[in-house]
Amino acid sequence: MTTSHNDSTVSLLGAGHVARGRIGGVPFAPEICLAAIGLSAMWFMPGDLSFLTRIVTSALFVLSLDLVLGYAGIVTLGHAALFGVGAYAAGAYAIHVTAEPLSGLLVGGLCGGLVALATGAVLLRTHGLTCLMMTIAIAQILLEVLNKWRSVTGGDDGLSGIIVEPIFGVIEFDFFGRVGFLYSLAVLVLCFWLMRRLVSSPFGLTCIGIREDRRRMTALGASVYKHSLAMYVAGGLFAGIAGALMAQTTQVVGLGSLGFTWSAEALVMLVLGGMGHLWGAIFGTILFMVVHHFASAIDPFKWMFVIGALLVAVVLLFPDGLVQAIRKQAVRWAARRSNRRRHD
Repeated sequence: MTTSHNDSTVSLLGAGHVARGRIGGVPFAPEICLAAIGLSAMWFMPGDLSFLTRIVTSALFVLSLDLVLGYAGIVTLGHAALFGVGAYAAGAYAIHVTAEPLSGLLVGGLCGGLVALATGAVLLRTHGLTCLMMTIAIAQILLEVLNKWRSVTGGDDGLSGIIVEPIFGVIEFDFFGRVGFLYSLAVLVLCFWLMRRLVSSPFGLTCIGIREDRRRMTALGASVYKHSLAMYVAGGLFAGIAGALMAQTTQVVGLGSLGFTWSAEALVMLVLGGMGHLWGAIFGTILFMVVHHFASAIDPFKWMFVIGALLVAVVLLFPDGLVQAIRKQAVRWAARRSNRRRHD
């Protein structure tokens, strides 16, 4: 119990430090590191920008799932429904209203957040397995609604013909995907900053406390239901933005964006990197997408075996995820180095 309490204290202290946006005295260091990783990938893989853009949009979606599952402790297998609603909303907005991209992102995020508010108000009244099954049921209902609404969504054929105007009326999307990738990366970095502020705020720390011990937080006077619903809505908002970003960069939306498979894959990415850590969502997504990309290129029928073996290995060897394992190893290394200096 003492060790667990100390680990939690260290995590909260670290979260508070990161909330100030400084690592080693550098302002906004996490965002700078994230942007540097993206630009480096663009430099190393200039011919795979569409693949890199998919990684960025997927990372934003997994980050939104981390808010819901990793920080609020709400188990869900229907999070893709919020992603898909945002994608369809942004696509329909671009076709029928205006193709201006930034307002399209806001529309996608708003629709994702509103759907999360409406559905979360019901499913968060339940707990455990009942809540999990409710998330799947709601996702399937939304999928069927969009499937039948052919006049707007295109049904099984998907929503195509999405056009995106130049960003700020000046920067046009090019054929090679450079602008699309940089645009997606900029959105990811901004959302990462907003999420980092959110989870390190008193509200975010209260949600972490609810995740760890609901009864104790209730005894302390925290409104468990309201905090959980607010974080669920935040997750839906960012999932909607991720869906809108996907719709704008691919210019097509299909029913698969709401499917159970997409929800399950996002959960696998989060488990690989580590729940309750924003960087875990980032690196888990990168690992999954890269392994998926190269394994499916080698054998398009058995690539899931590689993903399954990787997941089993991570769960058995690093149950807290790869990012937390790396962090613990770095702390041990720093402690050993400090001890050696003292002895010297």
